[in-house]
Amino acid sequence: MLHSRQLKQFAAQCLAELFGTFIMIFIGNLSVAQYTFTKPRINSNFGINLSYATGVYAALMVAGPISGAHLNPAVSLGLLSLRKMKVTQCLFYMVGQTVGAFLASAMVYFVYISHFNLYDGGIRQVEGPNATAGIFYTIPATGVPNWNCLIDAVVGTALLLTFIMALGNDYNDLISNAAKPFAFALMITTFGFSMSLNCGNPINPVRDFGPRLFAAFIYGFKVFRVNNYYFLVASIGPIIGALIGVWIYEGYLILMKKYANLPGIIHVDAIEQPAVRGQSMSHHMITQLSSETTVST
Repeated sequence: MLHSRQLKQFAAQCLAELFGTFIMIFIGNLSVAQYTFTKPRINSNFGINLSYATGVYAALMVAGPISGAHLNPAVSLGLLSLRKMKVTQCLFYMVGQTVGAFLASAMVYFVYISHFNLYDGGIRQVEGPNATAGIFYTIPATGVPNWNCLIDAVVGTALLLTFIMALGNDYNDLISNAAKPFAFALMITTFGFSMSLNCGNPINPVRDFGPRLFAAFIYGFKVFRVNNYYFLVASIGPIIGALIGVWIYEGYLILMKKYANLPGIIHVDAIEQPAVRGQSMSHHMITQLSSETTVST
């Protein structure tokens, strides 16, 4: 049973996830909107990739000290599978992430409302040459079936979570704590450049579902049916990939500890909340939980 103090902590972490996810999605989808509305002049996705990486970095700075800045339900569920979070806490995180993505999408829409009207003449379209719904969610490339997108989402998110687990390992002395946020932002940029061809790099369920939910209020619920219910791929694929990724890394650590004669390697654990007020966020980015909220067996 949750204590009042624990519930308050979960609520604070939920708010931090909301704020952090809002920042990430707002900055990222603003760049998608700008790309859409100026495509003849800016024919490159470089700005989108860089904007999302910068948005992630900014979100880490804001949410990291409180929640660890998961910003992604796949990350939260992956850690839950390792018993690094409580079920209730994970639900708080995912609610915050979804609401943050929804509100960010609404803000993008109203910031660029004039350009939406100029682009489609005020007739909101999900498909076609003047469609703008795709600003809010990922879309499969022409000729790419959903099963291929599912492979893309699973593999991409598995790699992402493997990297996150390695980055969050305090015994990984190949990178300083101060450099970890930069490394994570660089990894997001790399994913954008290398894995966005099939379906826009769906490695975060809330990046697709939250904005798509907002789009349903503007474009109708066709946004969920388009591309043969592709939204299910973008929502479920990353979760499968995350579970694969965290357990691959856990298994890797077990093998290294047993056979590589590396006694210093231990299992990745949730990095504790800062013991000293003002402690650098980079020390506890990616994971969360104070020792008092560790899952009881």
